[in-house]
Amino acid sequence: MAVSYKKTRPKTLFYIPEIVTIHYYELDKSFVFEGEAHDFWEMVYVDKGAVEIQADDKTLVLNQGEVLFHKPHEFHAIRAFRSNPNFFVISFVCRSPAMRLFEGYRAALSQSLRPFVSSIITEARNSFHIPKNDVTLLKLRRRSQAKEGGEQLIKTYLEQLLILLARVILEQKDNSVSPVRESMETQLISTIKTYIQNNLGKKIAMEELAGVTGYSTSYISRIFRQQCGTTIGKYITAKKITYAKELIRNHTYNMAQIADMLAFDTPQYFAGTFKKETGMTPSEFKRSLDIK
Repeated sequence: MAVSYKKTRPKTLFYIPEIVTIHYYELDKSFVFEGEAHDFWEMVYVDKGAVEIQADDKTLVLNQGEVLFHKPHEFHAIRAFRSNPNFFVISFVCRSPAMRLFEGYRAALSQSLRPFVSSIITEARNSFHIPKNDVTLLKLRRRSQAKEGGEQLIKTYLEQLLILLARVILEQKDNSVSPVRESMETQLISTIKTYIQNNLGKKIAMEELAGVTGYSTSYISRIFRQQCGTTIGKYITAKKITYAKELIRNHTYNMAQIADMLAFDTPQYFAGTFKKETGMTPSEFKRSLDIK
């Protein structure tokens, strides 16, 4: 007896018909790309260090482990940010309606998703000639002895990455959370804390943090207090005093030198702040170490 089977055409959430360019950069801190706009999507992933990105009229810092998407016709520029960055860029054509989820999307890639980027890079190097650090690359050139199926794997890995990221975004929507708000705020706090930790030897103004993060001073102040339960100013002070304790324990610098190293106006102001934070003066703290 003949059996009648009915075939099901799988639904396609993302379809990528063309890959435009693939770059992997290992650059020094002087790197600057002045910018461009084009009619296809672009994904940037920072593998090491940090880069400063301009997207239309907004500027932000993309840190290690973070990914960002530029939508078609969006002007974008990129430069190294206080480091020698390594970053991956892939541009591609995708007209699937679901790509609207990635307009303005910037987040940290989870550990489970980062291997997709590594796999794309590996297959790209096996399939195409990709000059190192070439910002002028306009067309991919195939290798004559490329491994079979490499180009399809690039497309497949990228489509899988988009699907899994879309699930994260949609799950956040289902929980009545803005698609990128939670991850954006987490990364914002991380950026602020990292910058503070790396700049304890200077006075850090709110305007400086606003420039680093790409957000207004009022916004970063509000989000930081909501997330951390304290103000940015108090956090900076606490970090400076924690570092001061380490310097005192090392017995290398005197109190005036430590006050200067941490950008306190005077040794007296440093001593007063130290006592307010710890309940004892720096000298008393040092003597307590000697007693022990």
